[in-house]
Amino acid sequence: MIVYGKNVIREAVFAKRTIFKLYLDDKFQDTHFQNFLKDKAIPFQRVPKGELNRMTDNAVHQGVVADVLGYEYQNLDDIIDTMKIQRFLILDGIEDPHNLGAIMRTAEATGLDAIIMSKNGQVPLNATVAKVSSGAIEHVPVCLVTNISQTILSLKKKDIWVIGTDGNTTTSYLDMPVDRSLAIVLGNEGEGIRPLVKSHCDMLVKIPMKGKINSLNVSVAAALMMYAAIQ
Repeated sequence: MIVYGKNVIREAVFAKRTIFKLYLDDKFQDTHFQNFLKDKAIPFQRVPKGELNRMTDNAVHQGVVADVLGYEYQNLDDIIDTMKIQRFLILDGIEDPHNLGAIMRTAEATGLDAIIMSKNGQVPLNATVAKVSSGAIEHVPVCLVTNISQTILSLKKKDIWVIGTDGNTTTSYLDMPVDRSLAIVLGNEGEGIRPLVKSHCDMLVKIPMKGKINSLNVSVAAALMMYAAIQ
């Protein structure tokens, strides 16, 4: 799997991810980063920038590209711990890798226990997600499930409250309970949370908006919800 960007590669090294090949732009001049690679005994090969552009489909690679072992998904049952308060994020059909990457970056910052996603209709963990996450992809467990609704029901049986977002409710997102385990549901960029999924939520909240635009980017909404959940 091809990934790129200094932060992504740095976190991959820290996480001891297998790096098959590491390439630097032959005009790369960041001596601090080069010394980091040498200190960690990570070999690299210098190649023309055009070759890096080709490998990354002209992405913003910062002159650093690597072929690494692909990211693995975790088993949700291995992460759930009923003996402590946990925080989960359920993504119901996120399609934009930039949104997922931004969500992962905030999830790492807030100490989220895991992100739960469907196996279908969802952007996979790819190079764009890794780059936008600024390396957070190495630290946030992501669990793939077959059915979001069934997973919600399973979480509820483990005394994990499921919180959905709904602009029509009167309950503020700041009123979420913080003394128990929570799973926050965020829907598709265009359609939001599907009705069936929403019907399984224990609580629906809204993020108040005073402007003329009545919606937020899903990664921004996710950030607000995650920080509210750890207040």
